[in-house]
Amino acid sequence: MAGRVTSNFAVTKVRLNEDRTEVIQVDTRADSVAGEEPLEIRVDGQTLTTTMRTPGHDIELAHGFLHSEGHIQAARDIESAKYCEGATHDGVNTYNLLDVEMRDDNVISLKDLRLTLTNSSCGVCGTSSIEELAKKTRYPIPHIPVDPLVVAQLPDKLREGQKQFRKTGGIHAAGAFTLDGKRVVIREDVGRHNAADKVIGHLLMEGRLPADDLILVMSSRASFELVQKAAMAGFGMLVAVSAASSLAVETARETGMALVGFARGDRFNLYSGELKK
Repeated sequence: MAGRVTSNFAVTKVRLNEDRTEVIQVDTRADSVAGEEPLEIRVDGQTLTTTMRTPGHDIELAHGFLHSEGHIQAARDIESAKYCEGATHDGVNTYNLLDVEMRDDNVISLKDLRLTLTNSSCGVCGTSSIEELAKKTRYPIPHIPVDPLVVAQLPDKLREGQKQFRKTGGIHAAGAFTLDGKRVVIREDVGRHNAADKVIGHLLMEGRLPADDLILVMSSRASFELVQKAAMAGFGMLVAVSAASSLAVETARETGMALVGFARGDRFNLYSGELKK
């Protein structure tokens, strides 16, 4: 049975009074929770990575991940991507194991698995991270002035496409929008990096990379990893509804990417780039 995007559980909901000194309501009811299952990505039969993700759009996720890591340049670099038999004792397919077959001239070296730094806890300095990204980036980052009137609309437009978030309240979204704010694609996942990879994978499979005429919008904070993925795909602007990390700001400024954070309602922070005149 394929993995579930959402699951239902009996949940006890507790409500207190306004000054939080007394419980005024206890109610048990069914509630939707965001699905989270492991996806093992194999390349030519060898395990490349395992990521915790929300099931759905897994082939786009694999394409986006391989592109973000610099292993492929175009969808044609992949011969096929298919689910393998899963890990249940009776051999039922769990759809949590995806095998990607590369073309002969695109063999991945497992010792070159990932960039030096892909999260905030690896302890590698920012300078080496940015330098490593500069070596892998294949597209020039376009200069895109930030239009405040467009940026102010993007979080709401992203939210309109967050169907699973409305059900669960616990899932991230990534979206690609045109420079005038039109929706191109929106994907959801419990992992913000997976949501971004699904969007990038979709654009890759549709032949729309580099994304130099699009804006990447995230429902999360802006981390180095997301700026890295945006840069690898050729985005010139990243908009996040929450804060930006220091390395994300440094990387955006170094690459020339416009970086917006805390995009909420009638305000936002511009960390990198310039406003449209």
